[in-house]
Amino acid sequence: MGERSAIVVGGGISGLSAAIALRRRGWRVRVLERSPRFTEVGAAISLWANALRAFDHIGVGDRIRAFAVPERNAGIRSQDGRFITRMDADELTRRVGDVVILHRADLLAVLVEAAAGLTEGGVEVRSVSSTPDRAEVRHAGGVESADLVIGADGIHSAVRRSMWPQARPPRYAGYTAWRAVTPPMSIAEAGETWGRGMRFGYAGLPDGRVYWYATANVPAGGRAADELAELRERFADWHEPIPTLVRAAPSVLRHDIYELPDLPSYVRGRVVLVGDAAHAMTPNLGQGGGQAVEDVATLTTLLDEYDVPEALARYDALRRRHTQAVVRRSRQAGWLGQWSSPLAVAIRDRVLAALPVEAMMIRQLTPILDWRLPDPLPTA
Repeated sequence: MGERSAIVVGGGISGLSAAIALRRRGWRVRVLERSPRFTEVGAAISLWANALRAFDHIGVGDRIRAFAVPERNAGIRSQDGRFITRMDADELTRRVGDVVILHRADLLAVLVEAAAGLTEGGVEVRSVSSTPDRAEVRHAGGVESADLVIGADGIHSAVRRSMWPQARPPRYAGYTAWRAVTPPMSIAEAGETWGRGMRFGYAGLPDGRVYWYATANVPAGGRAADELAELRERFADWHEPIPTLVRAAPSVLRHDIYELPDLPSYVRGRVVLVGDAAHAMTPNLGQGGGQAVEDVATLTTLLDEYDVPEALARYDALRRRHTQAVVRRSRQAGWLGQWSSPLAVAIRDRVLAALPVEAMMIRQLTPILDWRLPDPLPTA
């Protein structure tokens, strides 16, 4: 078999991971990114055991771990600081594996370095097409063709719009999220706090800074004149260190939360979707990045074993049902955490306090976190 070629549309986590994995397998690869530079606008990212295992398969796991620290969640509190349910971080790690946290910019820097020579920024893809033998990408600079096109260009994917024109658009989850990183400061432990239609979570980063996020049930598209001032007011009477963390943040990012309705396939001809382009999900399970690198590890392994059409058919059979189930589970977790009725919230908190939440969480997460590359690879 001669040298095979791939064009990856999108230079984020999934796109760069795909390029790295394919180059290691002898493919000729180009990554086309709409932004002029390959930089990450974000705060932090949690990587569970399945994500770390997939990054190991791609070949960058150890480098990523060097920038990360364990994320040890103490549990869920009410806004006055009382624990609704506690977590034993050691037991959770023993049962479902490591979970680490690092700044998204550090993760992207590792991937950019490993993909050196493969990337081109400032390229906005206009359309994609496929024949039985080749796939084509059209952009302002002309037309490029390859044996395979990978759409890794996120929730608003141009590849998906081009090849799946009848697909339903992303849908708003009903709440927005704010994310920030404070200067170095001391916190006792990581955790999440649930209020009425709002949540707040925080965890320490390797350099002593603290990552935090907040959610609230608000209409899509809203913006405040001063987002930090709004958050200081929203969380003023919540337990410490939440007000202190909000005051300490030098800036904050705000993003409405969307998810992608199920697609009938992740494959059209020689074009395949990975990551958020295929199955964008809410962040409630911390699995957006993990599922994306699982996609890449699975796809590139199949391409080792089969020609492109057969590999893509098997990829779709392996990944679509699984990832769409994770989208549903993440949606359900967010739905529960965003309840806003005072009576419903009181009942929720009492019920959760009485249940073995840690055991239930382990049971729910194990099928997701125990991901392995299939061996032997199943038939499509």
